[in-house]
Amino acid sequence: MSTDASNDAGALSGARRRPPITVKLAYGLGGAVQNGGFDTAIGFAFFFYTAVLGLSASLVGLALAIGLLFDALVDPFIGSWSDNLKTRLGRRLPPMLIATPLVAVFMGLLFSPPPGLQGFALFSWLTCMAIAARGAMSLFNVPFLTLGAELETDYSARTGLVMYRVITGLGVTVMITAVGYSFYFAEGGLLKAESYPGFGWSVAAFLFTSMTLCCLGIYRFAAALPQPAQSPAPMWKRLPEGVVEIFRNRSFRFLFVAAVLFYGSLGVNASLNSHSFLFVWRMRSETIQFVTYAFLLGTLLGGVSAPVFQRRLEKKHIVLIGFGLLIANWLVLQGLKLAGLYVPLGDDAILPMQINSFTAGLGVGFISVVYPSMMADAADEHEMLFHQRREGLYFAGLGLANNAGRSIGVMIAGFALDLISFPRTVSAEDVTVIPETVQSQLVLIWGPLPSLVAILSMVVFSSYAITRARHREISLALGRHA
Repeated sequence: MSTDASNDAGALSGARRRPPITVKLAYGLGGAVQNGGFDTAIGFAFFFYTAVLGLSASLVGLALAIGLLFDALVDPFIGSWSDNLKTRLGRRLPPMLIATPLVAVFMGLLFSPPPGLQGFALFSWLTCMAIAARGAMSLFNVPFLTLGAELETDYSARTGLVMYRVITGLGVTVMITAVGYSFYFAEGGLLKAESYPGFGWSVAAFLFTSMTLCCLGIYRFAAALPQPAQSPAPMWKRLPEGVVEIFRNRSFRFLFVAAVLFYGSLGVNASLNSHSFLFVWRMRSETIQFVTYAFLLGTLLGGVSAPVFQRRLEKKHIVLIGFGLLIANWLVLQGLKLAGLYVPLGDDAILPMQINSFTAGLGVGFISVVYPSMMADAADEHEMLFHQRREGLYFAGLGLANNAGRSIGVMIAGFALDLISFPRTVSAEDVTVIPETVQSQLVLIWGPLPSLVAILSMVVFSSYAITRARHREISLALGRHA
């Protein structure tokens, strides 16, 4: 082991691990993978394959859902593997290194279908690329998220560490959004098919750079983290036992079910953003980015302020506030539109949509920063209850909830578009002639429907019971400083 690694190991010998600021910054770069680049790009992909390439929205939703479900299925395997991997680079970093080039390649190919593909052939291409891209992303993301629980063991400091990756994800989202709308879609808008391959490979370059810098910045510290003895049991036996064990923890069950419902609501809404902005609110493609920036600003403020609020509030209460803000975003303007009371169109819709999206961003910022920190707390509780560290499976469970929920959401969005007979392909001239009844149905699916699912998620989540005092008891029981 190098001298630096030895020093890092010494830093970790205490009960509270405190990574230096350089490690936190490097770790934060990994937030570009899913929250920054991947989820941002997938929203463009849904619109590309439906409104531009003319593939049935049901098939697009099904293809993206298959990719998400595959991702959900492999997450526990990746988590269990990284829990028991023992190398000179530690147990989390090797999968991240393998995934880095794969994520970039498959992201680029997702937006570059061979010319002339139609119908089932295009569906097959989208399905294969969605599976490959999602699988590669999980190979990076599950160990990456798990690493956060190991870098910080303090109840409050964990929330601060999550903030680093949320802020980085927002930065990458801004870059991808700006490059997309200001360069690739500046002429011809979102309906220009020729713009999408270049956009996809630009996203791939962003992701590759961020993942590489993340791995380089954390490798010494990650290599010095404690590594448990490898389990003698084979994966096929070890994994089912581990999965059953984590679901025995009441805290994990509430977090998991609430997350599935929450991400399901996000999946429906996010999939239909571009359709709603263009075809209901009649916004120009180049102005949509300003709504996105308002959302990102809100997310940034929510993420930065979450650790501050946590000094006075429990993590659970901050997440519930986040839910409330997000639900308001899905009901206010949509409700006014459906009631015929306020329907701003074109450039007049920019400011109202910015205010609405800023409110949603605050809520998402609170949830994005605090929720993973709560999952790490639940993993600590698991160690106290069952005398096993299962961080990998816990964060694989969070990833599974994310992907399972989003897969259901994107599939619902796709089938709903076909159900309301939304046009397969739409030219720039057709934007203003979408029937009013179809517009109203689209608004219902885009806003009120996700809000109902989110309310159900809040009800489930409200039963989570790890408080600051409870975590102090857990830490003392594990022999850590309170």
